[in-house]
Amino acid sequence: MASTSFIIIHLLFFFVSLSTAQTSSKPKALILPVAKDDATLQYVTHLNMGTPLATKKFVVDLGGNHLWMDCDDGSYVSSTFKQSLCGSAPCSVAKATCNNACLPGHHRPGCNNETCYVLSVNTIKGNLEVGLVSRDVLSFQSTMNRGVKAGASSSKPVAVADYIFACANAWDLKSLAAGSNGMIGMGREQIGLPKQLSSSMGGSLKRKFAICLPSTSKSTNGGFMIFGDAPYVFYPNYNTSKAIDVSSTFTHTKLYVNTIFTGSSVVIRGPPSPEYFVKVTSILINRKPISINRNYLEFHRNGTGGTKISTVEPYTKLETSIYKSLVKAFDEEITSVWKSRKVAPVAPFQDCYSIGNMGMTGLGIGVPDITFEFENNERIRWGMYGANSMAEVSRDVVCLAFMDGGEMAFTTTPIVIGAHQLQDNLVHFDLDSNRLSFTETLLWGEIECSNFKF
Repeated sequence: MASTSFIIIHLLFFFVSLSTAQTSSKPKALILPVAKDDATLQYVTHLNMGTPLATKKFVVDLGGNHLWMDCDDGSYVSSTFKQSLCGSAPCSVAKATCNNACLPGHHRPGCNNETCYVLSVNTIKGNLEVGLVSRDVLSFQSTMNRGVKAGASSSKPVAVADYIFACANAWDLKSLAAGSNGMIGMGREQIGLPKQLSSSMGGSLKRKFAICLPSTSKSTNGGFMIFGDAPYVFYPNYNTSKAIDVSSTFTHTKLYVNTIFTGSSVVIRGPPSPEYFVKVTSILINRKPISINRNYLEFHRNGTGGTKISTVEPYTKLETSIYKSLVKAFDEEITSVWKSRKVAPVAPFQDCYSIGNMGMTGLGIGVPDITFEFENNERIRWGMYGANSMAEVSRDVVCLAFMDGGEMAFTTTPIVIGAHQLQDNLVHFDLDSNRLSFTETLLWGEIECSNFKF
C-alpha cells in the first residue's frame, strides 16, 4: 500500500464505457434503501457486491468523489474482483495515477504492470486514504418500466459489472457508523455513483437521482435513494392504500458547480468540486429577512461562497455572523410571540429553549418558521419548520438545530445545509440540467420518507 503522502497527478480524461449491466432490459431507475444511525447521526445504505454477492454497509456521502471501502481486513473475497493497471480506461476515468506517476501514453518499462491509485476522503474526519482503483459486480433493485409504480412486484435485481471503486487501507473506520465498510460517494465525479450508473446503462438511466432521509432509525423501510427516472409515489399516514406522487409539489432552483478551494493567497480557480451547491440569497424568520452580508453568499473564483448541501454534516452550519443574525431574529420571535425563555445550552447546541407554549403540530414542535430563499425570487423558498429546525433534547427543552460554522476568514462555505434539515424532504438532483428540485417537508401531506412505495 502506497504512502498517504502520495500525490495524485490528474490524468488526461477521455470518455469510455465504464461497464455493462447484466440484464436483458435496461431499467429506468435503480433503488437503494437508506437508514439513519442514531449513534452517529450518519446515513447508511447496503450494497450487494462481488461473486458470490455479499452485503456491505456504507455511509452515504452526497458530495463524495466515489465509493471507497476497506479491502485489507480479509473479509472481501470475490472471484470477479479486479484491480486496474495504470494506463487502462478505468484508471483514466478515475483520474488516477500510479505510484511512480505513470501517465497514459508513457511507456516506461514495467509501468503497465502497476495498479493505479486515487485519494479517498473520509469526510467525517477529513482524513485521506490511498485506494487502489478496483472493479467488481454491484447489485441493485430496479424499476424496469417507466410507467410502473415502484413496488415490490416491479422491483427486479440488476447486476452492474465492473463498477469502479477504491480499495483503501481505511484504518479509521471507527469514525463511521458501526459495521460500515466505507463510504459511498454521490458526487459529480465520473466514478461517483450517479454518473457511473448512467454510463453503465449506456445512458438509458438518466444522470439524475433523488434522496429522502428518514428522521428516525425505527421505521421499517427508512429512506431511499433513486437513480434515474421514477414516479415518487408515497402513501399518507392516514391511508396506506392511497398513492400520492409528490413530484407535483417540486420547487426548482439552479445547481451550481463550484470550484475546490485552493487555499492560496493568489486567486487561482481550482478544479470543479464534486459537491452540490445552490445560491441562497436570503434567510427569513417568520417571513422577515435577517441581516446577511450578501457578498458571502456569492460564488468566488477561489471556491469560497455559496451554499452547499451535505449528508455528512448532521446539522446546518452557518457562518458566524449569519448564525448570530438568525439566532437574534429567532429569539425575538420566540420570546415575544411564543413566550418561551432561553435556557442553558445542551451540547452540541448553543441555543436552547424551554418548551413553554410551543405545542406540537403536524410539522413538529411549533416554533417560528425558518425559510431559505433562492435567487432573489420569493416564490423559490425552502421552509423549515419544527421537525427540521429544532432538536428535542429533553421533555422540557428544545434546541435550535443549527451550528455556528465559524467566521468567513476560517470557512469556505458560509451555509452548509445539513442532514437534519433534509429529513423527510424529497430532494432531486438533475446533473444534466443542473437543477435541484425539492418538496419542502413531506409532513405537509402527512407523509414521511419511510412511506415510499418500494
